[in-house]
Amino acid sequence: MTAKLVQGYEVVIGFETHAQLSTESKIFSRAPTAFGAEPNTQACAVDLALPGTLPVMNVGAVERAIQLGLAIGSHIAPRSIFARKNYFYPDLPKGYQISQFEIPVVQGGEISFYLGEEKKTVRLVRAHLEEDAGKSLHEDFIGQSGIDLNRAGTPLLEIVTEPDIRSSEEAVAYAKELHKIVTWIGICDGNMQEGSFRCDANVSVRKPGQPLGTRREIKNLNSFKFMQQAIDYEVRWQIEQIEDGHAIEQATVLFDPDTGETRTMRTKEDAADYRYFPDPDLPPLVIAPEWVERVKASLPELPRAMAARFVADYGLPEYDATTLTQSKAMAAYFEAVAQACKQPKLASNWIMGEVSRRLNTAEIGIEQAAVSAAQLGDLITRISDGTISNNAARQVFDALWTGEGKDVDALIETKGLKQMNDSGALEKIIDEVIAANPDNVTQFKAGKDKAFNALVGQVMKASKGKANPQQVNDLLRSKLA
Repeated sequence: MTAKLVQGYEVVIGFETHAQLSTESKIFSRAPTAFGAEPNTQACAVDLALPGTLPVMNVGAVERAIQLGLAIGSHIAPRSIFARKNYFYPDLPKGYQISQFEIPVVQGGEISFYLGEEKKTVRLVRAHLEEDAGKSLHEDFIGQSGIDLNRAGTPLLEIVTEPDIRSSEEAVAYAKELHKIVTWIGICDGNMQEGSFRCDANVSVRKPGQPLGTRREIKNLNSFKFMQQAIDYEVRWQIEQIEDGHAIEQATVLFDPDTGETRTMRTKEDAADYRYFPDPDLPPLVIAPEWVERVKASLPELPRAMAARFVADYGLPEYDATTLTQSKAMAAYFEAVAQACKQPKLASNWIMGEVSRRLNTAEIGIEQAAVSAAQLGDLITRISDGTISNNAARQVFDALWTGEGKDVDALIETKGLKQMNDSGALEKIIDEVIAANPDNVTQFKAGKDKAFNALVGQVMKASKGKANPQQVNDLLRSKLA
């Protein structure tokens, strides 16, 4: 497939995502990981790198890495190595970060998702375990900086892609899919505002068919909205620089939401600059096949497996099934509706349509939906058995959503929305409409379908919208035959 071009350039994006693992203690110490504590109250001697302290591996962090690997079809390395990544920042007490380099715990894998109705797949290079650094706090109003080491040693899983992404829209769709997976299996809470799910985008541009361009890394993108804005700005900036005859310099940049621009933070280091070497304080991480099997048995039904089941069991299109498995809550809501009404495709249409529209407008999740799965199931049942029309159903849905009523049948009755299913009364209306519209009858018999639609409209108007549209079509066609 031809890549989307921006001003004649192909956009190339690779992602590095830091997912904070949902352990109660840190990766190499027993200090807690809870968010929001007073500065430096959750940093122990190991986190502070006091002389004589030694790291001890957190088994829960390893299990969460295995879970992700199994969820995305990766190879789980039976033996992996921890390394020291050397750099010197005030918030890194040891002067190095314990990470993985040559042999990561999770290798390969892929993540598939939909962009609109088009299926995309992004290949993963690796996912490796590492510790987080502390945080520098700059108090401009007093001209001082401080260091908070509460985050130092917090367990992270860094998930790295191949440069397979070709637009900001695709980047956001990938990030949302990865976010869904890590929260679905429970290895990360996904809170972007608190820094639990942080994305770095490596962005470059090139003319089609040319070698990869020089990349610039946009650090710490903490919302999907800012992610797209940052990438779009960076792409435009790089193209302008190249068109003006300037070379792109590899760099790390930050996105400023207030200006909508990226700005250079520092020139980008390469792996050699970090002087990686195996950490002598940590033995190799050995993962036996039996351990992998135990973790596999504990995994919940994964989104892609659930989507495949929705296709097989409910007869849904793959696009519907993938959309409905965007979260566990959405999937559970769909299954409850489908089982209540026995009309899975209608249930899918309503959830992806009217329900999602209301949720987006209210900026809430499916857990806060004002219409329960049981209520929506009852409503769809009344559509499928011919009690009400689709238009009437939307009126009932609105009443349910706004709290005007709770019982579907009671609302249908009080609003007088029940369809006319008395064929005798309906035939009388149709006969009157045919008699009153001889021109439309003549035009229909001459092959003009618009004339038939006009007659249907007149019947619906005469019945005050209560006639069953399918019954109207059938009776009208039989009388005009």
